[in-house]
Amino acid sequence: MRILSVHNRYQIRGGEDESRQAEEGLLREMGHEVEVYEENNDRIATMSPLGLASRTIWSQEAHQIIKQRLRKQTHDIVHVQNFFPLISPSVYYAAKNEGVPIVQTLRNYRLLCPNALFFRDGSICEDCLGKFVPLPGVVHGCYRDNRVASAAVASMLMVHRTLRTWTKMVDIYITLTEFARQKFIAGGFPANKIVVKSNFVHPDPKPGQGKGGYALFVGRLSVEKGLDTLVAAWKHLQIKLPLKIIGDGPLAGHLAENSKNMPHIEWLGRKPMSEVYDLMGEAIFLIFPSNWYETFGRVAVEAFAKGTPVIAAEIGAIAELIDHQRTGLKFIPGNPKDLAAKVEWLLTHPKELSQMRQEARSEYEAKYTAKQNYYKLMEIYELACSN
Repeated sequence: MRILSVHNRYQIRGGEDESRQAEEGLLREMGHEVEVYEENNDRIATMSPLGLASRTIWSQEAHQIIKQRLRKQTHDIVHVQNFFPLISPSVYYAAKNEGVPIVQTLRNYRLLCPNALFFRDGSICEDCLGKFVPLPGVVHGCYRDNRVASAAVASMLMVHRTLRTWTKMVDIYITLTEFARQKFIAGGFPANKIVVKSNFVHPDPKPGQGKGGYALFVGRLSVEKGLDTLVAAWKHLQIKLPLKIIGDGPLAGHLAENSKNMPHIEWLGRKPMSEVYDLMGEAIFLIFPSNWYETFGRVAVEAFAKGTPVIAAEIGAIAELIDHQRTGLKFIPGNPKDLAAKVEWLLTHPKELSQMRQEARSEYEAKYTAKQNYYKLMEIYELACSN
């Protein structure tokens, strides 16, 4: 097959960028031709607010590029990974006019919520879910804490709801978990067009030994990721355990200040993936303390691949990935005392911990390898082509 992959890159590389690149690489490994149309958010700095808002709703440039590429060479599928904000839904119309099936992966909640997170003022917010006009998101300035920018996102959503873009233009949507699928159905998306296909880890990083004597957090250092809960939990621990934190983000300064007074917490900053895997494999367990509805939880699956159990907040999609007392433990979201209790339970139950390492690795082998993912993706492409 020949696939045109469409993606708007983020300024700070994250799980969405990692996952789509892995998918493109896997398709090439399996003998498919993958062409990429990509925009980078670094361009935003050169654009006026009005120009960016207009482009977010309809990018004539992206529409022309897609049309020209599809006319220049035959493609079997246009797979849109992320169109926001520089590419826009105009690419759907270009592909549809050329008769090429369209698949859209929903890696966040942007089409339901202006800030894409269902998260505001430190807690879950669904005020815009199911509303034709996402006015609360504008009033609260949910996108970049800016009402004007939020109004631009809301306008994009309203225009394309009016045009019925989401129901008419896309053949198949992919969500990463059933939890996310149900949110989109609740938001008015057609259930018969949404299928679940998880992310995967490839190549297989092979299991570690878990003998490093520390806990590990890997992720963006931001409020919705639960860093405050994590740090507070370490203050409650009766058993002093080293905690290594990998990542960067808005709370980096706050974390650096806190870690000065907490010798058991070590912030390592950003690390290349090879080092992350090494640290992950030797960690006793990984902690995933998110406060928002994660659409997946790639880091958790990477931990499984290394044979490392996960202690995760029981919220959103991440709760779907963790099998309590088999591949890890779940704790009450935002509750540092409960997180501390779960950490201490694992530390005092070495037999159960050892079994969890085996089960975590088995979970990866059963659900999150490239082989299973490839077959599922091919089924989705065939379904899109038959619509």
